[in-house]
Amino acid sequence: MGKCVWQPTASIPTLQARALALAHIRAFFSERGVMEVETPQLAATTVTDPQLDSLSLVAGAGFLQTSPEYFMKRLLSAGSGPIFSMAKAFRADEQGKHHSPEFTMLEWYRPGFDERQLAEEVVNLVGSLAPASRVQRNSYAELFQQACGLNPHQATVVELRQLAGDALDIHWLDENKSLWLDLLFTHLVEPTFSDCVHVVFDYPECQSALAKVEQNAQGEWIARRFEVYWKGLELANGYWELTDANEQRRRFDADVAARKTMNKRHIEPDQGLLAALDAGMPACAGVALGVDRLLMCLLELTSIEQVQSFRG
Repeated sequence: MGKCVWQPTASIPTLQARALALAHIRAFFSERGVMEVETPQLAATTVTDPQLDSLSLVAGAGFLQTSPEYFMKRLLSAGSGPIFSMAKAFRADEQGKHHSPEFTMLEWYRPGFDERQLAEEVVNLVGSLAPASRVQRNSYAELFQQACGLNPHQATVVELRQLAGDALDIHWLDENKSLWLDLLFTHLVEPTFSDCVHVVFDYPECQSALAKVEQNAQGEWIARRFEVYWKGLELANGYWELTDANEQRRRFDADVAARKTMNKRHIEPDQGLLAALDAGMPACAGVALGVDRLLMCLLELTSIEQVQSFRG
């Protein structure tokens, strides 16, 4: 017989291990002078990213936030210095073994850091919880070339579509380069990862999101962004943050146009964030890390509900 409906989805020993891990994370940042902050989980607007869908409340009350990012950037512009948040975040249409619409996100910002320095801090945090963890660092292009035989910065949409058809028997029409890269990276690159901590740098420009872009030694435009995987799970996504308000407006407008093309709900760009960037956000790096997935890796559990007290 299965569990009674009132019982938690996580075991009590797992919840005890979770509590210890959260206390450890808070001590990690306290020792480094990074201040914990709280930001609204319910706000009038939300992200424009066409790949994210926010949960909205009835009667125009607003959106549950997909991350604390925009509010944290406003705090940075107000002079907060280094900050972190560890709180619930919400995303619609994310349900499965590794996904939950409600989850715990750890997000932090380091003024004066670039993405390489912040990636090392992520590695240090994971290592402080699991000292025996091995670490491998690669560029996106190295991994993509090895698994797919194409340079992701130079490959055309036609070449990516052809590869997806040949390798995955997927034959979508009219998709953009970013979506093809996402598909191929997920299906052909990620399965090659071992159980060690993998840090991936230098994403293609079309996947810059809120990261700075610059040319590499080969003259290719890259996004100063990184992701961290552990035991095959995507744990963290970080950027050397964009601070140019005009470029941010352009990317918001591109998101809005993409959402319209995809027949998704119109989201008005966050004017509070744009005003904060106009006022001057300090050069910094920021990263978001999925705490539930981190706990799954630490405790060698296979489903997100095994590390959450209840499935809402």
